[in-house]
Amino acid sequence: MKRLELIGVEGLPEVRPGDDLGRLIGSRSQLAQDDVLVVAQKVVSKSEGRLISLHNVTASGEAVRIASNLVAHPDPRMVQVILDESVRVLRSNRVLITETRHGFVCANGGVDHSNVPGEDTVTLLPEDPDASANRLRGRLVELTGAEVGVIVADTFGRPWRLGIVNVALGVAGLPALIDLRGSVDDVGKALQATVLAVADELAAAAGLVMGKTARTPAVIIRGLSMHGSGSGRDVVRPAAEDLFR
Repeated sequence: MKRLELIGVEGLPEVRPGDDLGRLIGSRSQLAQDDVLVVAQKVVSKSEGRLISLHNVTASGEAVRIASNLVAHPDPRMVQVILDESVRVLRSNRVLITETRHGFVCANGGVDHSNVPGEDTVTLLPEDPDASANRLRGRLVELTGAEVGVIVADTFGRPWRLGIVNVALGVAGLPALIDLRGSVDDVGKALQATVLAVADELAAAAGLVMGKTARTPAVIIRGLSMHGSGSGRDVVRPAAEDLFR
């Protein structure tokens, strides 16, 4: 692999609950064998109906207390949704960091109100991002005949660096990690700890084409020669190895 091509899938409409996301993407792209499709979590969540109106949420006293301690002073009802989507609160002073039921450690439990029509509607992460990736992959293979990989991606912050970057939440049809431990480097030294997070690297590359306001929620990555299987769960660091849990 010496060259990769990133191709934005353009012309996608506003995705709504129940939409056939595979057909929407497949009809607007020319997927080829071994392509990897990186799709934004937001459109996956919309198609799966993972939306909630804050009109239907009542904030608890705890949500009100936490909201008052956060820099952005969010709507306490949104904080309540974040708590409902989380299994553990790791930080609730200035910023709200939680562990989701998927095992992701992230800001606001993955709950977001950007790029969603309506002032009081927020999106939630897919119930099972790996299952979402597998369903979308199966639909695309059915429609196009091309064996492709699929990554469901979202933007996360990073503890030791500024800025957000796309990472893989769900993976289907390609490995999420490549373990190089035990192989040797260019000068013959054995690699001891090198595990490449290739799904995250592909998600991050696709993020450059997606942008945050460019309405390009799907990107084809072409030029890979990567076979195997993996899942977004593969990338989640076990709690026993996590410095924050």
